[in-house]
Amino acid sequence: MKRQQVLVAGAGVIILLALYFFGQTVPHQKKTAPTISGSGSPGEPTVKSIDLEDILQAASSRLNPSQLSYVARLQNAVVRGDVKKQQLNAYRQLIAFWGDSVKEGFLPFAYYSGEAAKLENSEKSLTFAAQLFLNNLRGQDNPALKSWMATQSKELFEKALALNPGNDSSKVGLGASFIFGSSSGNPQETMQGIQQILEVVRRDSTNMYAQFMLALGGVESGQFDKAIERLTTVVRHQPGNLEANLLLAQVYQQTGDKADAIKEYGVARKLSDNPDMIREIDRLIQSLH
Repeated sequence: MKRQQVLVAGAGVIILLALYFFGQTVPHQKKTAPTISGSGSPGEPTVKSIDLEDILQAASSRLNPSQLSYVARLQNAVVRGDVKKQQLNAYRQLIAFWGDSVKEGFLPFAYYSGEAAKLENSEKSLTFAAQLFLNNLRGQDNPALKSWMATQSKELFEKALALNPGNDSSKVGLGASFIFGSSSGNPQETMQGIQQILEVVRRDSTNMYAQFMLALGGVESGQFDKAIERLTTVVRHQPGNLEANLLLAQVYQQTGDKADAIKEYGVARKLSDNPDMIREIDRLIQSLH
C-alpha cells in the first residue's frame, strides 16, 4: 500500500495521536498560511517560506492594545539590549507572556524559549526548547510552518550536541527533526534523519526512544515491514506504551492485517483512560469486523 494511502486512511488515528500525545498546541496561523507562487518543477507548486515576522504578526493579531504595547516593549528591549542579562530577562518575560497569558501563543513561546536557551547555552534548556518544536512537528500540515519549526528544532539540537556530543536523546531528536520536517516527505531528508537515529540503535538496541522514532521514519519512507518490526520491539519492552500500540494498530490496519490491528487497538483501549479516545478506538475496531 502506498505511503499516501496509509497517511490519509489513518487520519483518525493520527488526529488522536496529535491531540492526546502532542497536544496539537500549534495554532491555526491564518496570516502565516503559505501562498503558492510559481513552480519548482512542472506540476509542482512552490510554497513560500514563513519567517519569524510572519509568526509574530499572526500571533499578535489576537492581542488587545494593552498586550500589544507590553510585547512591543519587551521586543524592543531584546533588540536594544547590549547586555546578555538584559536580553535574557526580556526573553524570559516574553516566554511567560506567550506561555501563560495567551491561549494560542505556542509558536512565540517556543521561539523565545529557544532564544533564551541559546543565551544560557545550557544543554537542558536547549533540549527542552528543541523538543517543544519537535513534539509539534508531527500533525503539522502547513508545509511552510513545518519547515520553519524543523529548522528551529535542528539548530537547537545541534547546539545541545555541541555541548554534549554523547547525548543519544539529542541525536535521536535531531534525526527526528529531519524526518518530520522533511518537505513533502523528501526522501533524502527522511533518510538523513533515519541514518542519524540508526547510529544510536547500532550502539544501543535497547534505546526504545530511538526504536520508536525509526518506526515512524519507516512509516514516513513507506517501509512498513520495518516499522512493524520496530514497533513490535517497543511494545514488547514497553507494554504500557499507548502511542506505540496505537501506531502499530494503524500500520497493521492500513497494510490489510485486520486481526493484528484489532488486537493492538484492543490493547490500546485498555491502556487509555480518555473517553474520547476509547470511543474512537471502539469505532475503529468495529469498522474492521
